[in-house]
Parts: sequence; C-alpha cells; structure tokens
Amino acid sequence: MGIFDRLSQLLRSNINDLISRSEDPEKMLNQILVDMRSQLAKAKQQVAAAIADEKRLRDQADSEYKQAADWEQKAVLAVQQGRDDLAKQALVRQSEHLAHGQQLETTWESHRLETEKLKASLRDLNDKIEEAKRKKNLLIARQRRAQAQQRIHETMSSMSEKSAFEAFARMEERIETNERQLKASVEIEEEFTGDRLQQDFKALEKGATGAAVDARLLELKQKMGVLPAGSAGARGQLGAGKSRDAETVDAEIEDATGEKKQR
Repeated sequence: MGIFDRLSQLLRSNINDLISRSEDPEKMLNQILVDMRSQLAKAKQQVAAAIADEKRLRDQADSEYKQAADWEQKAVLAVQQGRDDLAKQALVRQSEHLAHGQQLETTWESHRLETEKLKASLRDLNDKIEEAKRKKNLLIARQRRAQAQQRIHETMSSMSEKSAFEAFARMEERIETNERQLKASVEIEEEFTGDRLQQDFKALEKGATGAAVDARLLELKQKMGVLPAGSAGARGQLGAGKSRDAETVDAEIEDATGEKKQR
C-alpha cells in the first residue's frame, strides 16, 4: 500500500468518524480541513524523504562511475609503465565499479519515476485541500441560510393568524381605553380649575353670533320683499316661521279692527 493510499484510508476513517458524532457542520468541516492539512504535512515529509533517497542513489551511481574512470586511468598508466599485471588489476576494479554504477543508476531511475509520481500525488492532494477549503465556505454559507430559514419558519409557525388578530384587537381596546381616560381627566381638570367658566362664556358668544345671523337673514328677506320693510310684527313672525300669505291675512284683520274703533 502506497503512501497516499494510506493517507486516503486514514482521511476517510477520520471523516466518517466526524460525520457520525458531529452535530455542528461548520465545526466538522473545519476539523476535516485541519486533518487534511496535517496529513498533507506528513505526506510532504515522506515525499521529501523519497526525493532525498533518489538524490543519494544518483550520487552513489555517479561516485561508482567516477571510480571506474579513475581505475581506467590507472590501467592506462600501468600500460605506459610496462606493468601489464597492474593494468589488468586496474581494469578488473574498473569493471566492478562500472557494474555497480549501472546497477545503482537502474535503481535510481526506478526510484526517480516513483518520486515523480509522489510529487504529482502531493500536488493533487494540495489542490483537493484548496478545493475542499472553497467548498467548505460554500457549505457553511448554505448551512447558515438553512438555519435562518428554519428559524423564520419556526417563528411564523408559532404565530398563528388568529393569535395575531387577537393581539391587534387587544392593542386597539387598550388604546381606546387610554383615550377615554384622557378625555375624562381633561374634563375633570377643566371642572376644578375654572376652565368651565371659560367654556360657558364661549357658549354665550356662540349664541350672540347666532342672533346676529338671524338679524342679517331678516334684512335679506326685507330686501327681497318677503317681509314688509321696518315691520316689527314681521320680525317676530320670522322667528315663528310664518308664510307671506299668513302675514297678509293678519294685516287685513288689523285694518278691519281699526275701522270699527273709529266708528
């Protein structure tokens, strides 16, 4: 099982455990990200160790190739000095180091390919963590909206239409009661502070105004010929509301009575 396979299994186990025992989605998502970052840090350490091993193998292979080249130079020197026996031994050593170098290079090449895969997996894991971070913010926003909608729904459900109208009716009744109490207080205040006398005078002024209006109406009727000009009886009859024909009959009766008295 590879490094990232173990990390993936561990993350799935932790996430499933969090989901099963967490009641707060926001806390759960934050904890998942914390765990993922922790595993990413461990993965980075392991990938760094693999890269270090790759470099060590490369250095060892290069070292073997260098030693093989050195022994080849020594074999050349031995041949130049007429020491074929030393030249042969030097060539044996050169062959050994060359073989070791080739083996190490083969191992290094295989390890290098695995290390490149680890690097790619590490980049993918980092990208997934960044994507999870963005998705976490969206999920938290959706969760908060859902909670707000739930609170609004619960509030609206608890406030039935009947109870709302009853509350308005009670408030209206209370306001009307307060208004009646205020009017009663003002009336009592006027009664005991002398404001009542002022109200009586206002009533008298209103009556005088009404008399003036009656006088102007009488003058208008005289101008129109409805009543004889300067007739005192007509003024009294105006208040009684008699018609023009009734006034004529009264005048004729007065004339007849006057004639009898003269005889």
